[in-house]
Amino acid sequence: MIKRILMLLMLPFFLCSCSKDMVGTISFATWGSVTEVGVLRHAINEFEKQNPDIKINFIHIPQNYFQKIHLMFASNTPPDVIFLNNLYLPIYADYLEDLTKYTDKNAFYPQTLEGMSYHGKLLGIPRDISNLVFYVNLDKTSIPNDNWTINDLIKICERTANKSEFCLNYEDSVYWIMPYLAYFGGGILDENLNNIVNSEKSIEAINFYKSLKTNNYAPEKSQVGSSTLTQMFLEGKIVFYLSGRWMYPKISEKANFNWAVINFPNGEKPQYCDVSGWSVSKKSKQKENAIKFVQFLSSKKTSEYFANTDLIVPARKDIANIVNNNKHNSKVFLEVIDKSVSTPVSKNYNKLTDRLNKELDL
Repeated sequence: MIKRILMLLMLPFFLCSCSKDMVGTISFATWGSVTEVGVLRHAINEFEKQNPDIKINFIHIPQNYFQKIHLMFASNTPPDVIFLNNLYLPIYADYLEDLTKYTDKNAFYPQTLEGMSYHGKLLGIPRDISNLVFYVNLDKTSIPNDNWTINDLIKICERTANKSEFCLNYEDSVYWIMPYLAYFGGGILDENLNNIVNSEKSIEAINFYKSLKTNNYAPEKSQVGSSTLTQMFLEGKIVFYLSGRWMYPKISEKANFNWAVINFPNGEKPQYCDVSGWSVSKKSKQKENAIKFVQFLSSKKTSEYFANTDLIVPARKDIANIVNNNKHNSKVFLEVIDKSVSTPVSKNYNKLTDRLNKELDL
């Protein structure tokens, strides 16, 4: 009798344990702004509603993202799903699942698939594509011709630069020099992943970029002071502001002048673009569920959520026209894709650019 009573008392515990075991939990790591996190939480809620047997452990890492992801891989505790970009993808290539057969390649821009691939394997389903473009204060200058050149830019800079106003922003990072490298025909790595940063054309681009400060076309750090380059543009102190789609919502909200988006001058090479997307760890114990979640995140419907924030240019061609809203010449964000290639990267790419930042004092 006692044994039977004990069994009856333990029954709810066993039922509860079995119920928990039937629920698969996926860990999912990403960076992102408050707006992006809001979209992700909405997407996670939708996914969990559709898949009640799968739960998402959302890991938001707003700072030092890749350092922390690296530590998680090193300690053998990587997230099941990881948000990565093409600049870091090769570092983790050996630890990521090949998602080629889970992706409708016809739905995506080829550059995005190339960016999230390594050695012929698609290691992440693309979410967005990023090109650097110019935001222009139209109260200070007019929109240049689509085929404008660096010389045209310099002529405008010569007219606009003075002690209280600058033509361009200048960022201390190799990332921001990439459009100039492409214009002059240089780069960091070529398509065969050979180092070309010391080539004549790359050096020409680097010297040109550094001259923007010496010629007073762009502000020195001391001239920026406690402000930011974005704030200086919004205050009318910078005419041409080089940045990506992610800056569009802030400028739309804060700018009290006429402005538009224009392409970087056309040069010798196609512009370099960057790609971000969703990857799955090879060591995931919830691999089937993780792939299912990644397919949901990269679906047409979820991609529309992201595109409607104005923070990204979607990797999916079938919804890209969301970006072309006839405001501020937004069509440029799509037009530049056809003139761009995925940035060539290797496993040593980030070490190389870190060293260059120090050597070039960028």
